[in-house]
Amino acid sequence: MTLKIGMVGTGYFSKLHCGILTTFKEVQLTAVCGTSKEKATIFASEYNNVSGYDNLTEMLDAEQLDAVYICVPPMAHGEIELELVKRNIPFFVEKPLGADLLTPSTILKELERKTLITSVGYHFRYKESVQMLKATLQEQQLGMVLGQWSGGMPMVSWWRNQDGSGGQFIEQTTHMVDLLRYVCGEIDEVFAYYGNQIMHKKVDAVTVSDVGTVNMKLSSGAVANISNTCILPSGVGRTGLTFYTDQGIIDFAPDKLTIQTPNGKVEHLDKSNPYIIENEAFIHALLTGDSSRILSSYQDAYKTQIATVGALYSTENGTPTKLLF
Repeated sequence: MTLKIGMVGTGYFSKLHCGILTTFKEVQLTAVCGTSKEKATIFASEYNNVSGYDNLTEMLDAEQLDAVYICVPPMAHGEIELELVKRNIPFFVEKPLGADLLTPSTILKELERKTLITSVGYHFRYKESVQMLKATLQEQQLGMVLGQWSGGMPMVSWWRNQDGSGGQFIEQTTHMVDLLRYVCGEIDEVFAYYGNQIMHKKVDAVTVSDVGTVNMKLSSGAVANISNTCILPSGVGRTGLTFYTDQGIIDFAPDKLTIQTPNGKVEHLDKSNPYIIENEAFIHALLTGDSSRILSSYQDAYKTQIATVGALYSTENGTPTKLLF
């Protein structure tokens, strides 16, 4: 069986996923839809027998697709997913689910009426180090987690626009929030402070906060804080989570897991590519109907969206936000 796959979006992540999908013998990349016919055609020309479109409905009408990948900016979600759900077409969507909660909640309501395979691109879940982290934490008593996503501001117009990206915590730091949920359990409450310190003075049309810190209460009783900033110069940054337990300190960074106890320090470097593994899981589900290898469905990713948008609500209201799933 050969799966016919469509791609919505012509940016970095579209290229990343297409590069992986075209190595799978069970997959045929068939069509790509962009914001213009020119963009889609140029993108499609890099692959064999791929058609370019600038209209989703036209692409879906013309091609008999088994699944669609959605790699678009946060504000562009909504109509794409709803059209796919209406046509019973499974989809893989890159995070975040939207710039707000209204759009994802509308999509979720439609999904709940059907049985449809979905996957969301929280690729950290598929790392060997994260599976090791998750197993280690199950054997220890967690007290506190401190995390961060710090770096520079991506120089694309939609990212620095609050309505376009939802802000750094929703668009970028969502990876750390999702990882926290995955290895530590659900978040009950968030209390956030955001600020505009530097970037609105350096770059035109900046409406997102450039510093922020979010305190969280977990269902387990543990507490957490994840902070972020986009004020740093290019090439400087730090991302990860630090877990404090009754047996020591565990540091997760995108390239390394470090476990420190009184007996010494153990480091684990990932050798596998989590993007390949998440794609393999989605394709396996399409071929077999077994979605057990998908570690982030739309329904699960929606809980991460509730937490990140809840932090935004907290800054706007000046009070903690209780998360209701």
